[in-house]
Amino acid sequence: MSEGRILVVEDDADVSNMLQLYFKSQGYEVFVAPRGHIALDLTRQKLPNVIVLDIMLPDIDGYEVCRRLRANLRTSHIPIIFLTQMDDRSDKIRGLELGADDYITKPFDVQELRLRVRNTIKSAEIASLTSPSTGLASGRLIEQQLRGLMDQGGWGLLYIGIRGLDAFSETYGFVAGQDVLRFAGMVLNGAIDELGTSDDFIGHVGGDDFIITTSASRVDALREEIVRRFNKDVGTHYDFVTRMQGYLVVEDDMGNEVRVPLMTILVGTLTAEGGPFTDIREITEAAAEARRRSGSGG
Repeated sequence: MSEGRILVVEDDADVSNMLQLYFKSQGYEVFVAPRGHIALDLTRQKLPNVIVLDIMLPDIDGYEVCRRLRANLRTSHIPIIFLTQMDDRSDKIRGLELGADDYITKPFDVQELRLRVRNTIKSAEIASLTSPSTGLASGRLIEQQLRGLMDQGGWGLLYIGIRGLDAFSETYGFVAGQDVLRFAGMVLNGAIDELGTSDDFIGHVGGDDFIITTSASRVDALREEIVRRFNKDVGTHYDFVTRMQGYLVVEDDMGNEVRVPLMTILVGTLTAEGGPFTDIREITEAAAEARRRSGSGG
């Protein structure tokens, strides 16, 4: 199982290739961006667990990349380690003021960087800020976002789950199940990229439960886009025979063969007009009920 996903933002090909080879050998998934704008796109697409970010880049500098990531609700939780030749105290302070989590200067010890990466990822998970399986916001960040809805009007919420994931994971294994969760996260991010804004929020509650907060006006369009994207590509996670027949064959507790349909995504929707809501528990209960209705065809 992967140790985590790292995005290396570095325009020096020798340095980025060295880091890619080294961290892959340590069990990490590694993505490389030679430009700041590419880094912003890859962050939304790949949802890394940590970003190793050089300050000196050919287009926009690392400070601007950091600022934009922190200004976007979907990427604001991702830890950032600045990697730079600058060793001036004011440069370090500026990076930390923008929200960087750590700072290391060139030339650096790759073993030290590995430990900083590992510790940064673990700290985010322990603080319940990031889901280790999807890289999405989790725990306290989701609660914080939901509490913020209490003081707003015009909000919309989508509560999302995956029907059939348990049977899939029992057949193909835990790692394949984690891949599906990652795929679902990519589906949600893709839908927001297409139809949403930087103020929209995506969280991974746990298991196969996801949440999106947005404006009420975008709820229906987002739901349709999420279902379309999921249905279009979910079949790629199955073997060819299962994909062609359209169902998975599993055994029940009595040893009988049972046909289980391919996974589908369930999306319950809720808006502020469905209230009034006096606390976030009422919001989550109403959202869960909406998702149950979507699964039963109601």
